Amino acid sequence: MNVADVADEFLTDDRLKGLVAFDATLGIHLGPRSPTSLLGLYYRLTGEVAGAAGAQLVAKGNGHSIAALFDAAATKAGVTIRTGTRVEKILADRGRATGVVLSTGEMLEAPAIISAIHPKTTFMALTDAAEIGTGFRRAIGNIRTKGNVAKLDLALDRIPAFPGVAPTDLHGRLVIARSIDHVEQAFNPAKYGQFSTDPVMEITLPSLTDPSVAPEGACTLSALVEFAPYALADGWEKGKPAFLKVVIETLERYSPGLSASIVATHFLTPLDMEERYNLPGGHWHHGELQADQLLINRPVNAASGYTTPLEGLYLASAGSHPGGGISGMPGLLAARQILSEKRA
Repeated sequence: MNVADVADEFLTDDRLKGLVAFDATLGIHLGPRSPTSLLGLYYRLTGEVAGAAGAQLVAKGNGHSIAALFDAAATKAGVTIRTGTRVEKILADRGRATGVVLSTGEMLEAPAIISAIHPKTTFMALTDAAEIGTGFRRAIGNIRTKGNVAKLDLALDRIPAFPGVAPTDLHGRLVIARSIDHVEQAFNPAKYGQFSTDPVMEITLPSLTDPSVAPEGACTLSALVEFAPYALADGWEKGKPAFLKVVIETLERYSPGLSASIVATHFLTPLDMEERYNLPGGHWHHGELQADQLLINRPVNAASGYTTPLEGLYLASAGSHPGGGISGMPGLLAARQILSEKRA
């Protein structure tokens, strides 16, 4: 089913319908009236925070604090963390992964290699095609992973005001999605490689949760803007300034005076995300969250249980089940799989 039909069946407020439709399609190349778009809402509701289904948590210090905690825990457990050196190749011999070669030429051997990067990068860039087979390589190459979300970060010299929104509510999510029709109409241009002039978006003000990220009296704003097609028809070199202008104008409509308070702007399109984070297609979920790329087919059926056709090589990124978001679940489940094999 599509999420629009279900929303119409159970809800009456157009704004609430718009919010549900937005959540169901965020980061997915579907509109609310696209078949199977209801799956996106189900996926959103599988997570929970403090027993609240579908809830999200903004960590103090954002992603940096989470990374630091993982770093500290891993180091305490005896892990050696090396950064600044790329892996150039995964070594394999007769169907078994044996180690990796670094950009420095150094070779590291290991009985288990866990890849927490995009599956396409793992198999299309780092692995010898002869070791994984033509069919598997073709399946990996066909993973749909073209992103459609742009990320805007603003430094503001004051806390923005949104008429109708209480100051206490500024600590939560602010979603611009007036109705199902608004979300659908924002999606329609993306089907043809265009962006909407009336986009839908999710806004947070991170500095209200963590005041250390902005000077006193100032504020940071972060927005996830739908729908920004990876392959923009006119190219992002020309389209990026135009889309940014549209997004700022949209924010200005909902928060009058906001544009005059902007100190600095950082805007990432899916193409920027691909280049900056080595993320094929710039898709933050490492692949579409649609029926044929979920559960036992994530990333593909032959590598759905965190194992791969190469013995000793495991997957642990958002490209594996259960998918995107910062949950840690793919890594946790991959670790359990590896440990179960060791115990056996």
